[in-house]
Amino acid sequence: MTKVDTISTALIAAHQSGQRADAGKLPVPDYDEALEVQRRVQAELGAVSGFKVIERPDARPFLGPISAASTVPSGGNVSVKDQIGIELEIGFELIAEPSDDMTSDPKAFFRPRLVIELVDTRLDGADELAMLKLADMQLNAGLVVGPEMADWDGRDFGATTAFLCCGDQQVLDGETTVPGGSALSNLALFCTNIGAHLGGLQKGQIVITGSLTGCEFFPGGIDVTGRVEGFGEISVHLV
Repeated sequence: MTKVDTISTALIAAHQSGQRADAGKLPVPDYDEALEVQRRVQAELGAVSGFKVIERPDARPFLGPISAASTVPSGGNVSVKDQIGIELEIGFELIAEPSDDMTSDPKAFFRPRLVIELVDTRLDGADELAMLKLADMQLNAGLVVGPEMADWDGRDFGATTAFLCCGDQQVLDGETTVPGGSALSNLALFCTNIGAHLGGLQKGQIVITGSLTGCEFFPGGIDVTGRVEGFGEISVHLV
């Protein structure tokens, strides 16, 4: 089998069985091979509800699809195998048909939404293997879709005030900043680089722009509640 075949087979099996694959037994892909693995795995998982983007200095950004099957509305339930990562983020939902110049007039094409990214891995031992993590959907495990900012005037999001409580742990209550300082810059970076990968960005999909709260892991059996200035409240039950 090719490198892409080997990694794809292992990740598909991990998704299906719920048992993590041993990263130490897998070859390490390059960037393009990792995206090809994403396409093969996502073909088994089904439709895409959105994408994540992470900037890298002097290199193409990390991109990761979000499965529609793992996307729930605010107030929904999410099953947790052992622990799951929680990240409070600002996302942008595409509300019009895609265009080459979407980010030149973001208000016409996008609607901000408060979201919670769910983070998990299908691999054991891949912490220092960036391209394997990219192949593994950049560790995305789902999305909780919260309230929109209905009266958005197209302004950027940088420094803001946010609150996140997971069970009895207050993760954040105060000032924070979007990674890189600009949610619209992260959105533009994504739009510039997604191309036709996994069908490209489509109407109704959401691009998430990086964690406002870091990434902390929690077990099932707790409630998660978050807020960001200008949005309503978002919540999810970890079960």
